Amino acid sequence: MATRGTPEKCLLNRMNLTYDASSVDSSVEEEELSGQAEEDEEDVDDRPAVFICGKCKLPIGDTMSWDGSEDGQNQIRLKQVTDNVVIGKENRLHEVGKRSLCLILDLFCRGCHSVLGMVYASTPKSLDHKRFTFCLNVADIESYVLGSATQKLAADGPKEQPVTLEYRGIVEQQLMEVKMLAMSMGLRMEEIEAGLQEGRDDARQ
Repeated sequence: MATRGTPEKCLLNRMNLTYDASSVDSSVEEEELSGQAEEDEEDVDDRPAVFICGKCKLPIGDTMSWDGSEDGQNQIRLKQVTDNVVIGKENRLHEVGKRSLCLILDLFCRGCHSVLGMVYASTPKSLDHKRFTFCLNVADIESYVLGSATQKLAADGPKEQPVTLEYRGIVEQQLMEVKMLAMSMGLRMEEIEAGLQEGRDDARQ
């Protein structure tokens, strides 16, 4: 399942850690669980994440190309993206702050054509760090942390559902209908064969 992206790299990898509650109430166990939770969260933060289009779910990049984030604009910056990101051809003016006009090119998703972010074509000197990077809008993307899958089958496989009287009655009814249909088809075949035999006898006479 994809988790929505956030401006901070560490927030992109946040997960809700769930533990089975123990019937023993002990402060020692609470400390152990707390320490384990911190270790697991740090481990999750170190895992790479894949960024996908928030609308059609095509992959557009990953944290291996991470370049930074822009809290004020709710954006993340990547050095590289996949071919699913299309760079627009028309420059337009974009005001980052007071007296900070830039020329940008919009970034589009190849699959659904939705806007994903922008590329800065021209910036004032204070914003030169944004040039030659892909600035993606957090609101338009989602992320999936690799290795975050938790659901698995038990060692003895999926549990079999108990057969209820209601389910058994439905099965028996269906079997009875199949049996009646087979008998009806058998009688019909006998009638057809008898008719064919009469036709042969008439032809001989």
